[in-house]
Amino acid sequence: MRKTAKYQIKETIVTVIAAEKYHDVCMASIRRSRAELEQYILKDPYFKVTFDPYHCDAGAPEVVKRMADASRIAGVGPMAAVAGTIAWIAVEDMVKAGASFALVDNGGDIAVINDEPVLAGIYAGESPIKGLALEIPGRDTILGICTSAGTVGPSISLGNSDAAMVISENVSLADASATALGNRIVDSTSLESAFDFLKGMPEIQGALGIIGDKMATYGRLPKIVRARVDYEKITRGD
Repeated sequence: MRKTAKYQIKETIVTVIAAEKYHDVCMASIRRSRAELEQYILKDPYFKVTFDPYHCDAGAPEVVKRMADASRIAGVGPMAAVAGTIAWIAVEDMVKAGASFALVDNGGDIAVINDEPVLAGIYAGESPIKGLALEIPGRDTILGICTSAGTVGPSISLGNSDAAMVISENVSLADASATALGNRIVDSTSLESAFDFLKGMPEIQGALGIIGDKMATYGRLPKIVRARVDYEKITRGD
């Protein structure tokens, strides 16, 4: 039987949906990733503050390597990929432990493997575009569904988007690219051209941007459906 629970480790606030026995696996993974990342930042504080693409050495921890790789491809700082990367590694560890369904929502950046269809609600703050969700078919590989915004949440964005969502099996890249997309959505006229940078990224399956009452999509998104979205389930601090 699946259990849904919310956990917090310092700044990391996650909602986990999986069989109860995998929750401890998830949290152990998150603690390990955070510890490795914190130790790396102690050695190189620049990693935490730069908005520029970052190069790390071959001996860096896996969480750092994935964040750095994503930052170079998306053209943003490595911390733009932190939430998605931690969620990705956690789901990988749950799969290694035997999970066929595991979802980790790290503040709006989701990593999921699902042996049956699931709906992922689209949250765009005060935008009138509401009651929509992505219908994710059952799959046996991990998918990243990552969202950034200029008007919602604590993440740094240089744009004004109500939602900038990117889908990829490379969850770190989905997270970093969502930030890059959000930076490019400054008004309704910039909405469609904001996706142009994604054309050189074959790993990106699709993307979606919302600002005000305008929405545009890119690539091969899962089906967008009408849904009753429970906004109380949004992963955020109290």
